[in-house]
Amino acid sequence: MSVFYKLYQDNRDNSTHKGMWYGRAKHIDIVTTEQLADEMQENCTVKRSDILAVISELVTTMQKKLQQSMAVKIDRLGTFKIGLNTTPAPSAKEFTATKNVKGTHLLFQPETKIDKNGYRQRAMLVGVSVKELPKNAVGVEDESANNVNP
Repeated sequence: MSVFYKLYQDNRDNSTHKGMWYGRAKHIDIVTTEQLADEMQENCTVKRSDILAVISELVTTMQKKLQQSMAVKIDRLGTFKIGLNTTPAPSAKEFTATKNVKGTHLLFQPETKIDKNGYRQRAMLVGVSVKELPKNAVGVEDESANNVNP
């Protein structure tokens, strides 16, 4: 199986690449936690209900640890941590959380290993292939855009 892409043209007036074409990954569907648990149950001896319980507790525990200013590393997947959106202050003494911190966001760094040739390989991307999305493919993201109201 391949990751699909769709072509897009840069039409921004102020872009130095105006008119150039780019490929963007296109997701054709969404898989839920329930669906993952069903498939995982088929591949191992753990029951679906146990998988759902562990994933639910993982989310709760990760949130707690992230909000305690810890990074959370999940082996063979990667590391999650919280990042800040801030505005600058004229000096360190004038920087305050209430005035300069505008928001938070979640950062994810996939686990990276170096192969025998010295190349970096990111978890979940080893062996990935890409191909253009078929012209007649319609996925979850496209359905609302394709509906025309008379």
